[in-house]
Amino acid sequence: MRVLGLDYGTKTIGVAVSDHLGWTAQGLETVKINEEGGDFGLNRLSEIIKTEEADKIVVGLPKNMNGTIGPRGEACQRFASLLEETFSLPVVLWDERLTTMAAERMLIQADVSRKKRKKVIDKMAAVMILQGYLDSLR
Repeated sequence: MRVLGLDYGTKTIGVAVSDHLGWTAQGLETVKINEEGGDFGLNRLSEIIKTEEADKIVVGLPKNMNGTIGPRGEACQRFASLLEETFSLPVVLWDERLTTMAAERMLIQADVSRKKRKKVIDKMAAVMILQGYLDSLR
């Protein structure tokens, strides 16, 4: 089983993939979202799904600290539905509270420059989302 992990943002989508055993998550890339063309990154995601032979997608669901779902969470839910319709794969929404902040903290501790952090933060968040999901399966 190969699982794709996505951190859906306003401008980009962080992408991670599991190993073939479903134990570890590795960061793949950051996909730009082109809302004007109506693509939402789906063309690139389609290529990734085929190349990586993914059979499930996990999308981070940003919840408020009290557990409610705000506008960003609603956007992620709509995106998850779009993925399910487009790719006919099961899509799991995974609570991602604080993953972006945790990824940022990890990169700062690793002494990654601000410019480089900006390029990899979404991919790191996708890794943390996917790893959390994979760990929950064990």
